[in-house]
Amino acid sequence: MSKIMGLREAMELISDGDTIAIVSGGMVGYPEYLSIGLAERYKETGHPKGLTVFAGCGHGIPVHPTMGDSKFAQPGMLKRYVASHPMTCRPIQEMIMACEVEGYSLPQGVLQQLYRTSAARQPGLLTKIGMGTYIDPRQDGGKMSAAAKEDIVRLMEIDGEEWLFYKAHPINAAFIRVTTGDEDGNLTIEEEALKLEIMETALAAKARGGKVIAQVKRVAARGTLKAKDVAVPGEIVDAVVIADKPEETHRQTLGQVHNPYYSGELRRPAASAPPPKDVLTPDDIVCRRALYELRPGAIVNVGVGVGAGIGLVAETENVADRITFTLELGTFGGVPTPPSDFGASLNASSFVAHPTMFDFYHGGGLDIAFLGAAEVDKTGNVNVSLMSGRPSGQGGFMDISQCSKKTVFVMFFTASGFKGSVKDGKMVIDQEGSISKIVDKVAQITYSGQLAMADGREAVFVTERAVFKLTKEGLLLTEIAPGMDLEKDVLGKMGFKPIVSKDLKLMDARIFTPGRMGCFD
Repeated sequence: MSKIMGLREAMELISDGDTIAIVSGGMVGYPEYLSIGLAERYKETGHPKGLTVFAGCGHGIPVHPTMGDSKFAQPGMLKRYVASHPMTCRPIQEMIMACEVEGYSLPQGVLQQLYRTSAARQPGLLTKIGMGTYIDPRQDGGKMSAAAKEDIVRLMEIDGEEWLFYKAHPINAAFIRVTTGDEDGNLTIEEEALKLEIMETALAAKARGGKVIAQVKRVAARGTLKAKDVAVPGEIVDAVVIADKPEETHRQTLGQVHNPYYSGELRRPAASAPPPKDVLTPDDIVCRRALYELRPGAIVNVGVGVGAGIGLVAETENVADRITFTLELGTFGGVPTPPSDFGASLNASSFVAHPTMFDFYHGGGLDIAFLGAAEVDKTGNVNVSLMSGRPSGQGGFMDISQCSKKTVFVMFFTASGFKGSVKDGKMVIDQEGSISKIVDKVAQITYSGQLAMADGREAVFVTERAVFKLTKEGLLLTEIAPGMDLEKDVLGKMGFKPIVSKDLKLMDARIFTPGRMGCFD
């Protein structure tokens, strides 16, 4: 009997009160056609209602309120939303803030590994990830509003050592996306940019007698797929649904319908390094200075925001092949793609499953990570999860920053209106931002400076006008940009007075000079 079925028939497999795990890396690999079908069924019939949705990695785009999970922001459709990055689904974020939906924000890597604990019918996950942050039950326990009353994170002590215990939840249905499915339900991912957690969520659903529903771009006759190419065997798949209008509902990434260099089908021929920019911006200055923290042979993670440009700077400097870029979504090697395609890698050397990459990170595999920061305080705490009172989540930030040997936080010194330029080798503030990002106390702790120091992890804060290093005594100002006045442009824009190094120096002049810096020379 064929497992290929229509969208409406597949959606009838979902019942009121079900818990659904939806697989995606941002919008990379998102099963858009399935989510359209689920949302339309609820809009027409009022069912399935009271759903719990697990979203492991920012399933939406803030400026597109109808993409991704945002379609589920219908009164009564959701009971609970458990996500690593709820900010990407603004309509659901609004419902969480209004206490219309129970909202929890957990670390991305922890969510990925919880699928495996559910698959094995284990009670939950013990880990250090989240200790000393808003995830810690001594702070917020990952709850995003008063409607979230259940304690799903507990503090435990084992042999005199503190751990966080994350409760596993039964999964009733898994929504996954692949390239090809055959009549028996065997699935392959040849055109997908990532492996993601398709197998882990499928197994989690089957462990509880749940349903596995796969969105595919095309179908194949039974027996024609190569056994070693099968990413999910048909024995654990219940429905195969062919995506309608795949150029809209089955895009490889947000910006690409299909790029074979992202999926590893082809390797883009070696190209000459991008030429250096003739005019430098504050973004360039931050990324160029951050690159000086790298060493040949380093295994690297690069996050979103200002730091997303570090890959391009590394290419321009001809050093990208002397380090290994990784992405938490599961790629080793290559170069991270532009923001519109974030999550994919160009010419990756290998692909692993999303949870497996976090095994590598949690185990200390990262040498250095470049991450953004919304707020930094005098003890080195960082906030990226609560913006102007809005629960934003933090994706894999916590898993990465808490385990990397060295974390470089890349950011502008001020926000809301900041404009700058580079003239004659100097940093110029054309318009100061109205909000200071270096404050006395952060609104929420997403990274604990105190725990970083206790664990012997290094933290550096790079801005367009100054560089700081975290010490046991607090933030130490080590460098200032040429053209900046120490009192007026730096100390006067901070919420506290930092320790100023006795050896305070100017940032390297090459950073502010168009052309290649030769930072590995």
